[in-house]
Amino acid sequence: MTPDKPQWLELFAEVVTTGLCTGCAACVVACPHDVLGYDDAQGLYRPFHVEADGGPTDCTHGQRGCTMCTRACPRFRTWEPEIDVHRVGRERRDDEVAGVGDVVLARALDPEVAATGQDGGFVSALLIHALAHDLIDAALVSGREGDGTSWRAVPAVVRTRDEVLAAAGSRYTYSANLLAYPEAVAGGAERLALVGMGCAASAPGAMQARKAGKIARRLVLSIGLLCSKTFDDAIFPELFEARYGLARADIAKMNIKGAFRVTTRDGQRHDIPLREAHDFTRTGCVMCPDFAAEHADLSAGGIGALDDWTLVVVRTELGRSLLDALVAAGAVETRPAHEDPRALALLARLARASRTRWPDWADAHPGRTGAPAS
Repeated sequence: MTPDKPQWLELFAEVVTTGLCTGCAACVVACPHDVLGYDDAQGLYRPFHVEADGGPTDCTHGQRGCTMCTRACPRFRTWEPEIDVHRVGRERRDDEVAGVGDVVLARALDPEVAATGQDGGFVSALLIHALAHDLIDAALVSGREGDGTSWRAVPAVVRTRDEVLAAAGSRYTYSANLLAYPEAVAGGAERLALVGMGCAASAPGAMQARKAGKIARRLVLSIGLLCSKTFDDAIFPELFEARYGLARADIAKMNIKGAFRVTTRDGQRHDIPLREAHDFTRTGCVMCPDFAAEHADLSAGGIGALDDWTLVVVRTELGRSLLDALVAAGAVETRPAHEDPRALALLARLARASRTRWPDWADAHPGRTGAPAS
């Protein structure tokens, strides 16, 4: 393999086996030969290569020049400066600890959307508006398996207001939402929004910067969710139920507000110390440097003192035009971010802490140039 055409061999050695892999599944959906699979059993959340076509560590298509998996990966080599330049025209400065963008507070004005969504329902309002105004054909989101009572997060496609509201809310366990891409395309969708944490929200920018073909063109909108970590699905039986008697089927809503806040169907709220959840941290989050979803068009999260408002970071011209359209249509209202100084301080603190996770040995250390991974 020539150095300028890295393939699965390099991706497996430099990202998958080193712990840099976040499990976003961008490589899997970008593979044009269907030789990559995804293992989400027992908290693994990792791509793998089929044995029949080069074995787990190499790829016969890669040997012949296919580079799609490395083009799609938002953690491969010089990923950050490449995506920065493509998305906003320049690399982020060191003082931009949460990435490039302007911060506002926003919430949905539709009472049903605000009540059903998370922290003011901004993301739900955005998706509903984009679908209703023919800006996208579908969105790749996280849903809940089956009737929802298992709380197992699974990739899902939403095309209508009702489907958006059915998928609203946070799970805090991981879902590789890009895996819903084939279903969306099979249903005729050509313009897709992707909703996900920073690892997934960076994938469209990586694909577009590296010219990863049709999939890069279809992912027209990236909505990032602020995220310091996600948890293994074992947190439900081994923490919530075993220690607190909270069965999956009894949980109505979850949020993190200084503690793991679990609301049950009878309306009771149970606050579980975050330190107790630490042992259930998903391995793909350990080295992730991106709390603030820095490469999305719009990043959103419920942090700060105002529980019913979403902190929104507007990062691209597309993001700005969408927010303006939402306000003009009466779908959301905004207020200056400085009205919640706690939220701004927490954004900076958590973003700074996350960036220290990226190891010194890895290529393109966020904020500086690193040495290539060996």
